[in-house]
Amino acid sequence: MACHLLFLIVFLGILAPMSNAAKALFVFGDSLVDSGNNNYLATTARADASPYGIDTPDHRATGRFSNGKNTPDILSEQLGATEPPLPYLSPHLDGEKLLIGANFASAGIGILNDTGIQFVNIIRIEKQLRYFDQYQKRLSNLIGPQEAKRLVNNGIVLITLGGNDFVNNYYLIPYSARSRQFSLRDYIPYVISEYKKILANLYGLGARRVLVTGVGPLGCVPAELAERSLTGACDPELMRIPEMWNPQLTQILGELNRQFGSDVFIAVNADRMHMDIVLNPGNYGFVTSKIACCGQGRFNGMGLCTVLSNLCPNRNTYVFWDAYHPTERANRIIVGQFMTGSTEYMYPMNLSTILALDAQNGF
Repeated sequence: MACHLLFLIVFLGILAPMSNAAKALFVFGDSLVDSGNNNYLATTARADASPYGIDTPDHRATGRFSNGKNTPDILSEQLGATEPPLPYLSPHLDGEKLLIGANFASAGIGILNDTGIQFVNIIRIEKQLRYFDQYQKRLSNLIGPQEAKRLVNNGIVLITLGGNDFVNNYYLIPYSARSRQFSLRDYIPYVISEYKKILANLYGLGARRVLVTGVGPLGCVPAELAERSLTGACDPELMRIPEMWNPQLTQILGELNRQFGSDVFIAVNADRMHMDIVLNPGNYGFVTSKIACCGQGRFNGMGLCTVLSNLCPNRNTYVFWDAYHPTERANRIIVGQFMTGSTEYMYPMNLSTILALDAQNGF
């Protein structure tokens, strides 16, 4: 009977329209989810120039590392919002815009403070959390403390971290400080333990529904193929990372959920989601999962995406937009798994189930 009831809840959750008041969305992390905070910082980790944003309505670069929309934008659509949350540093994030949520993400950051030091002026995760606290004070001034607490508690949080702790730290240069300090097998649990503290702090700031994306297939991105692969096969050394990282991440999320007494943290298996597309691009209507749409050199994976880069004519046929980041179309497929994916992709439940359960409980 319980199984039938859960199925009905999920089924209705998928088909029923969202309530008039969409859940707020709060975003933390790196360039995969940065919607333009770095536009306001003196850093080289920026996506504010053409051809970034080429497929937006006005063909303008917005600070997203995409040809168009990124994961938070598409997730906002699924939550029923009329617009995505603004970057926290945007001067337009004020008044009723605060009710939509906020994006605190900053390209280049990692879990560790020494990740991305070459980018200098970026919003490290501790500061993102301080901004979240500051945001709540601003929200409280707008709608009152009780309503502000309710909006945050009932909101959806997306956090995407970890990849840069490898490509922009451990493997950034041969014999990096971290690789001399740790073997990979020891480095991963160390970084995971630091992540657990960050997630616990996020809970302390009021987050109650948190989607935590795992590390994707780092050995398959065009940048790493250009540097490490002769044939276009994914690099086996870097593919060890998600194999070790994601099970350990799921484990600590389970520990936190048991500590807090509810399913606060949802493990998003980004590696599995991406690998489905990388290994079988034709099944999803893509021509290639090896060559970036925008770039230069082998696999278009060398250097930055600029106006001088090679640019594919049809972004919908490429899995990767630039050396590291998916195209909007690939992001849409991935967010689809957020919504309806099985427990192999979303553990212990997908977002449609969360929304249906929350609606049933009046959240």
